[in-house]
Amino acid sequence: MLKATGVYKKYGSVEVLRGLDLVLDKGQLVTIVGPSGCGKSTLLHILGTLDKADQGLVEVDGVDLSLLSGSALAKFRNQKIGFVFQFHHLLPEFTALENVSIPAWIAGQKKAAVKKAATELLEKLGLKDRLTHKPGELSGGEQQRVAVARALINQPAVVLADEPTGNLDGVHASELHSLFHSLKKELGQTFLIVTHNQELAAQSDRILTMKDGKFVG
Repeated sequence: MLKATGVYKKYGSVEVLRGLDLVLDKGQLVTIVGPSGCGKSTLLHILGTLDKADQGLVEVDGVDLSLLSGSALAKFRNQKIGFVFQFHHLLPEFTALENVSIPAWIAGQKKAAVKKAATELLEKLGLKDRLTHKPGELSGGEQQRVAVARALINQPAVVLADEPTGNLDGVHASELHSLFHSLKKELGQTFLIVTHNQELAAQSDRILTMKDGKFVG
C-alpha cells in the first residue's frame, strides 16, 4: 500500500532523513513516535507528496511518486491520500457538509453522489445533527471529526495524520483514537499517524520509533 526505500532529505546542511525505509500494508494503523525534530513530519510530508525526497523511492498504491509531477501529482494526492493535521484547517465560511465535500468536488465527482457520501460519513462519525454547522459553531473534537471525514471522502489508499490529537483535550483525544480504530475495522482504512500521544501509539498495530532521521529499535 505504501513503501519508502532509502529516503534522504536535507535542508541546507542539516540531514533530516537519513536513508529511511518503510513498508505499510493495507488496513494497518501504524504510529510513528520520537522526539521533536527527528524528522517525523518531514517524512509524512514526503509520503503525502507535499515535499520531495532528495534521494530514494516512495510508492503509494503501487505508483512511483517520482514519475508524477504538476497536475498529475495533484490529482493523485487528491484521490489517493487523505490528510489529518493537528489543526483541522477547515474553511470557516463553509458548512461541515461542504468542507467534507470539497476534495470530491475537486475530483470532479457528481454533486448528488458527493452529498450522499459526505452525509453518510458525517453521520458515521456522530455528526448527523451538525451537517449545516460552520466550523465556528462546532467544538474542537467535532471540527477534527469533520477533518477526518474530509480525509476519507475520496476513499484514499492511505490517511496520513500529523499529531491529530495534539490540539484536543483528553476526552476528545480518546474519542478520536476510538474513531481511527473503528474506521480501520469497518472500512479497512490504512492509517499512518505521527503522534506524541502514548495512548494512541499503544493501540496501534505497529509502533515505529524515529531518532535522528531514521527508525530505531
